[in-house]
Amino acid sequence: MSMHQPPQLAGVPALWRARYETVRHRTLALAEPLSDEDCGAQSMPDASPIKWHLAHTTWFFETFILERMEDGFAPFHPAFRVLFNSYYNGVGEKHPRAQRGLLTRPSMAQVRAYRADVDRRIARLADSVRDAAQARELGALLTLGMQHEQQHQELMLTDVKHLLAQNPLLPAYLEGALAGAAPVAPPAWLAFDGGLVDIGHDGEGFSFDNELPRHKQCVAPFALASRLVTNGEYLAFIEAGGYDDPALWLAEGWDWVRANGLRHPLYWRRGDGGGDWREFTLHGAQPLDLARPVTHVSLFEADAYAHWAGARLPTEGEWELAARAAEVETGWLHPAGLAAGHDGQALAQLFGHCWQWTSSSYAPYPGYRAAPGALGEYNGKFMVNQYVLRGSSCATPAGHARASYRNFFPAGARWQFTGIRLARQP
Repeated sequence: MSMHQPPQLAGVPALWRARYETVRHRTLALAEPLSDEDCGAQSMPDASPIKWHLAHTTWFFETFILERMEDGFAPFHPAFRVLFNSYYNGVGEKHPRAQRGLLTRPSMAQVRAYRADVDRRIARLADSVRDAAQARELGALLTLGMQHEQQHQELMLTDVKHLLAQNPLLPAYLEGALAGAAPVAPPAWLAFDGGLVDIGHDGEGFSFDNELPRHKQCVAPFALASRLVTNGEYLAFIEAGGYDDPALWLAEGWDWVRANGLRHPLYWRRGDGGGDWREFTLHGAQPLDLARPVTHVSLFEADAYAHWAGARLPTEGEWELAARAAEVETGWLHPAGLAAGHDGQALAQLFGHCWQWTSSSYAPYPGYRAAPGALGEYNGKFMVNQYVLRGSSCATPAGHARASYRNFFPAGARWQFTGIRLARQP
């Protein structure tokens, strides 16, 4: 299995159970502020109900661990194998993605019971392992399952944000106003020499298979902006007619803007009569903070802004080379302003704020091989018609980000916390 190995195990120690319990508890905690009605609704085909996320992450452990390794395995409910399969054709049939919000049954109580049952059985399986080879296999599968669940934790926040934004009451996921960010100076441009560099995961700790194999890339000298593009800077693009100038846009992006009547990022709204801009957040509708990073923009919007600003988007190789020594920050449920004292002499906001669009199409690295079996469907089959994003967002769980991580979405996607970092030639 290429979804990278945990340390060698002689049995499955308590540390692994503690990690498992921490991840599983956080998923339930993310659902805690929500009603059962919130948890069952689906706002669009790309987003899933919270109840489905809770069940699918459990289905992953049941299907790929218990079914494979538990003596006398029997499913918690036979129908769940289809209802909560996401895209694994090798496992069997799937309930249509766009109809997940129609699953009024099972109830939230039944889904919580499903989670509790699978958790008990995973703990019992871990206690029963005595063979070192079996322990390594279980450790690798548990690691992948926990990383998978962390991905869904991020999706839970972005999906429920989209759901709540459709409600005319504009309800908050969590109450409380966002503090204002400090004003920012224009970004500095930090130069990098490039060269023949190693790109991809270095083998230390976990990685997904799409981060492998590590390989050589020739990167020309380049410069990156020291911080992310702000709301204020993006507002200047809007006010300069950025959404009206086809010369700034990729042809498909211009068609997308016109077909959808778009004039601003996803969650921006103006008051009645053209008043001040406001932004819908997980804390509800808030005044647009001009110093915070702009977020929820598509690749099309990011690329158009870069052209307007006389710059471009970085390649994923450039981004990874520049980010290797950066500290990985964790999120705050909305992109934050610059840390106090930032002087522009180092890259800021690489992690924990917004996923950053790159100009790189999502494609396999040279020598990439998908894992055998259904788990091989995890990443490889999506390597078409998508673009790579790097970094992490304010919704990414602590410990989940790294410089080699490759996120990916279609060019028109913007319900994730996606932002803009500019690049140019030095």
